[in-house]
Amino acid sequence: MTLQPTDLPAAAQRTAPSGAAILERQRGRESAARTYARSFPIVPARAQGMTIEDTDGRRYLDCLSGAGTLALGHNHPVVLEAIQRTVSSGAPLHVLDLATPEKDEFTEALFATLPGDFADKARIHFCGPAGTDAVEAALKLMQTATGRRGVLGFTGAYHGMTAGALAASGGVGTKTPVPGIAADVTRLPYPYSYRCPFGVGGERGAQISADYVERLLDDPNGGVVPPAAMILEAVQGEGGAVPAPDAWLREMRRITAEREIPLIVDEVQTGVGRTGAFWAVEHSGIVPDAMVMSKAIGGSLPLAVIVYHEDYNGWLPGAHTGTFRGNTLAMATGTATLRYVSREGLVERAAAVGARMAERLTALRSELPVIGDVRGRGLMIGVELVDAEAEPDACGARPFAPQLAAQVRDACLERGLIVELGGRFDSTVRLLPPLIITDEQVEAVLDRLTDALAAVTATQIAGAGAGA
Repeated sequence: MTLQPTDLPAAAQRTAPSGAAILERQRGRESAARTYARSFPIVPARAQGMTIEDTDGRRYLDCLSGAGTLALGHNHPVVLEAIQRTVSSGAPLHVLDLATPEKDEFTEALFATLPGDFADKARIHFCGPAGTDAVEAALKLMQTATGRRGVLGFTGAYHGMTAGALAASGGVGTKTPVPGIAADVTRLPYPYSYRCPFGVGGERGAQISADYVERLLDDPNGGVVPPAAMILEAVQGEGGAVPAPDAWLREMRRITAEREIPLIVDEVQTGVGRTGAFWAVEHSGIVPDAMVMSKAIGGSLPLAVIVYHEDYNGWLPGAHTGTFRGNTLAMATGTATLRYVSREGLVERAAAVGARMAERLTALRSELPVIGDVRGRGLMIGVELVDAEAEPDACGARPFAPQLAAQVRDACLERGLIVELGGRFDSTVRLLPPLIITDEQVEAVLDRLTDALAAVTATQIAGAGAGA
């Protein structure tokens, strides 16, 4: 029998500690920096497709998908088959950066998905297994090629937690304890229509952002030394599912090209069909100088690469290395995932399903005014929650509601739905379902989220009435 993505295998016959005992031990042993374990006090034991089952037998629909890693959901048959085939073949599982048939096949599959005018003159570098290392490699590559140091980054950005990636990211909280972390980064305004940095919003706000960038770079007294690169996300993920307007992206490409500033696009979370295009840059038609890729390209296993224009291929052997660059299993599962997404039309489905979900969530704003904004692209959706009783600002945005958002996340979990928060003050509920989500699961996700929003809102209203 062929295992379907929505089926869970029979429970293994084994004696295991209770979920409560495991949680208690991990709380005592893990670092204070743990994140998702705080948001979701569950112990997943089995998973298939979009469904997770914990040690207590409770099932959840997973709209986090490993922060966008699981394009095909958990334990998809083509992924498991690739793992089993590779292990059974006797292929070496660790060979540093040596050439292997699995690496060659993965590279062929990846390049087949890239825009032709980019792939034709591209080189690939295999990095350490996390996206943050690929960001470091891309920055180092451009610093080597240009002989410059500085980086142009954007408000709201997230590129990882290692030094260079963290410096280019927007979050202040994680950078504050690290002195001098962002000394070489010039922060630029990212278009965010609902909370426009210029108080204008819409196309006009995006145009002002582009004008500001261009004038700043051309101002001899603007304080910006010619940089090594600009790095941006076509859709900011951890920043709250904020999509950059296509026209603005084209302006960034023009501005950087005219000034010989390499443009790096971080596709770690947006890649492999997530936004309704195989790569998010395809929406605008821009061709960057480098693309950073991780998460879904490994088919649920750790893998990260940069793909860049051959003109920048000037670094020396060993300029960026790492012990775990040759993850044979991840290359096999990555190849299987890339080909399955292409073959099964999952990119087009992500666009259609995402639009349907966003439309229904937008319609809820009239009855649930705590929904300030619904945005995103494809199956990368953000629902920003606000204080509905407060006065709106010049752009029509009401104040952030982080406590409300946390309550909605908890209420979703109680209803068997896993969603995480992001954006400013963690006030945006983020939906990142796998691309294989069924129509039935779409309805279940929307119903559970709607019910959670309504329940939390009703509780707040009741509490306010009791205190009057």
